[in-house]
Amino acid sequence: MRKFLAIIICKLAKRVCKLFGRGSSFPGQIALKICPDILSRIDLPENIIAVTGSNGKTSTVEMIHKIIETAGLSYAYNYEGSNQIEGVTTLVLSNCSLGGKFDKDVLLLEADERYAKYIFKYITPKYYVINNLYRDQMTRNGDPEFVLSEIAKSIHEGAILVLNADDPLVSSLSVSYDNEAVFFGIEDNQYVSEECQSIYDDGFYCPVCKKKMVYEYRHFAHVGKYECLSCGYKRPDPDFYISEMDLEEGKVIINEEYQLDLAFNSITNAYNVLAGFAVGSLLKIDQNLICEALSDYLIQNGRIKDFMIGDNKGTLLISKHENTTSYDRNLAYISNKEEVTLLLIIDDISRKYFTSDTSWLWDIKFEMLNSANIVKIVVAGKYLSDVAIRFEYAGIDMNKVICFKEVKDAVSYLRDNSEGQLYALTCFSDEGKLWKEVGQ
Repeated sequence: MRKFLAIIICKLAKRVCKLFGRGSSFPGQIALKICPDILSRIDLPENIIAVTGSNGKTSTVEMIHKIIETAGLSYAYNYEGSNQIEGVTTLVLSNCSLGGKFDKDVLLLEADERYAKYIFKYITPKYYVINNLYRDQMTRNGDPEFVLSEIAKSIHEGAILVLNADDPLVSSLSVSYDNEAVFFGIEDNQYVSEECQSIYDDGFYCPVCKKKMVYEYRHFAHVGKYECLSCGYKRPDPDFYISEMDLEEGKVIINEEYQLDLAFNSITNAYNVLAGFAVGSLLKIDQNLICEALSDYLIQNGRIKDFMIGDNKGTLLISKHENTTSYDRNLAYISNKEEVTLLLIIDDISRKYFTSDTSWLWDIKFEMLNSANIVKIVVAGKYLSDVAIRFEYAGIDMNKVICFKEVKDAVSYLRDNSEGQLYALTCFSDEGKLWKEVGQ
């Protein structure tokens, strides 16, 4: 009776919430109060796919959904981004019968890395993708090794782990657990470096024995080809790999055979595409069909959006506040463009909790903005003084930096004073302030 009541109340609450524009977590929250173990009582499909990690969860899930859709399979996924247990409960119960049978071929889940242990207490994914682990929202998450220990609690017997071979923290899960593991990674290429290019190095110590690790090369941060000379832990050979990559042309070749065009020419996007390719292949979907689905696929619910300020076309690259790797990757991207005006908005640090901690700004490699192609930098938001001080220590020419406390004033300035290509960097928590001023 509790099962039936939880399902019908959730379905009704979902409709009511939709009418009032409420979020997708509330119906699941009610259902869990009625029946806390409701997820264990649902008849779920064999193909359950989950994606977690610090960066790229939403993009990877959307790519997997595109592959599944192209293959003609029915599916449900949390496209609204509600990636904790309440949102997942809403998704599952909204797509099952009153008797508790899930009515799609595939259940595809984005799972918050800290809270996956609660979701997967009752659900065991067949394929469990773990993208990466970076310093992210450290006020909430602590360090990446702590998050790794939290993700480990969500792994149960029977789940096939789909792991980023190039991230030593992620791939160490294959050492700790007896689960079948499948790896994806990017091979040596013209973009690698021998030394760590980030301000900090989370790959300095081996995650298995805590001794010093050595790298043959790095793609960025602690991601690359590594080996511990003490315990022998090293990067596993990937089952799915990018054998060639041309970021100028936006092309990658997977497993020396399958060519894909990137809609966004960045290495982080290449990893998301590769993870999607790996999952599609594990589902035994024709790999040429996977390439057709992913080639030039522009994420609809992702981190890259176009906008207009007057007659100036701009591109917003959403970078998670308190996630320095996210900022570093986007700064690296724009530092290779010809002539750039950058709008940087840091006004609210988080939508979920309130803190004035800006220490994470010192871990972002703003030194990349010393590039000659960055002709103007406009900073907006209440933390503009913190950003300006960080810029000074980064050696940035402050004559090309203009600061505004209000986003509306920064946008007004840029209507007549933008030079070259216009890019904006900000987080989900501040994104709406830009849209409000540009009329989107």
